Amino acid sequence: MSWSQVYDPMNNMWLSTFFASLPVLVMLGGLGIFHMKAHRAALLGLAAALLVAVAVFGMPVAMAGKTALLGAAYGLLPIGWIVVNIIFLYHLTEQRGQFKILQESITGITNDRRLQLLLIAFCFGAFFEGAAGFGTPVAVTGAMLIGLGFTPLAASGLSLIANTAPVAYGALGTPVIALAAVTGLPLLDLSAMIGRQLPFFSVLVPFWLIVAFAGWRGMVQIWPAILVAGVSFAVPQFLVSNYHGPWLVDVAAAIVSLVCVTLFLKVWHPKAIWHTAGGASALTQAVGAAVVQGEARRSHGYSAAEVRRAWTPWAILSVVVFLWGIPEVKAFLDGISIFKFPIEGLHNMILRVPPVVPKAHPEAAVYTLNWLSATGTGIFIAAVISGFVMGYSPAAMLKTYGHTLYAIRNSLLTISAMLALGYTTRFSGLDTTLGLAFANSGFLYPFFGTFLGWLGVALTGSDTASNVLFGSLQKVSSEQLGLPPTLMAAANSSGGVMGKMIDAQSIVVAAVATKWHGHEGKILRYVIWHSLALTTLVGLLVMAQAYLWPFTEMVIGR
Repeated sequence: MSWSQVYDPMNNMWLSTFFASLPVLVMLGGLGIFHMKAHRAALLGLAAALLVAVAVFGMPVAMAGKTALLGAAYGLLPIGWIVVNIIFLYHLTEQRGQFKILQESITGITNDRRLQLLLIAFCFGAFFEGAAGFGTPVAVTGAMLIGLGFTPLAASGLSLIANTAPVAYGALGTPVIALAAVTGLPLLDLSAMIGRQLPFFSVLVPFWLIVAFAGWRGMVQIWPAILVAGVSFAVPQFLVSNYHGPWLVDVAAAIVSLVCVTLFLKVWHPKAIWHTAGGASALTQAVGAAVVQGEARRSHGYSAAEVRRAWTPWAILSVVVFLWGIPEVKAFLDGISIFKFPIEGLHNMILRVPPVVPKAHPEAAVYTLNWLSATGTGIFIAAVISGFVMGYSPAAMLKTYGHTLYAIRNSLLTISAMLALGYTTRFSGLDTTLGLAFANSGFLYPFFGTFLGWLGVALTGSDTASNVLFGSLQKVSSEQLGLPPTLMAAANSSGGVMGKMIDAQSIVVAAVATKWHGHEGKILRYVIWHSLALTTLVGLLVMAQAYLWPFTEMVIGR
């Protein structure tokens, strides 16, 4: 028997919204206030979600349980599968000493920690977001930064802050493609509209990133390089998204930005070289040791051949991950390997109802085992190839893989619990109740609708999932208020990218990559204010595009 979602079970929207928010409050409170281990906070949040879904929103117990299991399975593959294999590659390179050479070779470009952060977290991370998404960039850049001497908190938090502006076009445009599918709006219009919002933040985020690390004074000392990084990313982001489509936006922009910054640093160097990797807090204690005058670089002492060998695993990873993200390649791999398992008693048995959708719509509940086309499989293949290149035997690689699994066992449990919570809130309608609360904001809807996208990513860990979850609601609400639906659908994705840094899944990935297990609450407290402030700025831009000339001239479909 089917079950229809109920969005105001208490017949009082404020009270229903309070109950709907309880699972998130429990989980985030456990992490940020009570300093619980991440897996315990996630399990407690999941328990709260199941209790509210069944006791308050009336979801059948069997459906609630199956929903949680479906989310947990999705947490293991594809998300956990990515994390395991990127850490496996990191361990392989670390044990052979290749990662140390890679770290020190970066000083061949610059030995200023701020500029290294710009190159790795912003430029290099954006490439991995564009090619793979789903936690890959944070895992890669977090590991690289910790190896360069950044503190675990700085490496984790700064990787999360940097992984914002590229997210809407991540995994070769997957979030935009999903948004077009659920809203029925033209794909190229949505791509172009998002490309008229995010370039402002592609310029801003690099400055924000360096201020978070080095403070205002540290940022001002290298502002020309930051400007080059931001502008050289924002311009291709605008051009490709508006005149080509969503598929190659991040890849093209990241490559252009990385090349431009590298070339710029060949002719420009800051007068003050920052050698500390501890972040802005370290400046006040160690300014004399951390910053020195002059432009000389350290010689890393390795030959060109040694440096090439150190970068080879990451070059292999980049190539394989990019190939795995090409739609034609993914379709071919799916054709020979994909298995789909409709969940009996759940698949098409839950109905989403108006006003979220124009008419009652059954929710699909299918676990897709795309074991060969999954991004994590591409990373695994890249790691194995790299292992052989570095001289590992199969037995040695198997031993390292076992060590990796043991090291991140609690993190895998956390990711599964987080996704189980997210799926429970989605299928029970809890998140839609929260969304409807935002949608009742009238004139201020462009601002709060942007925060709806932020909420979606914070809950689900994915801009794609947020667009699927709230895309239709954004379209329906904007049409009722006389706003262009393309504007608010795009705002859902643009606002969502700023929620990426606080979603539990990304925080756990960052903690794993930086070997800082058990400190997820500290990472959350570090990034949450950055997330809220940047989302506020996105909301203000969307408000201007809705009502204020000349920003209104940027809106498609007005």
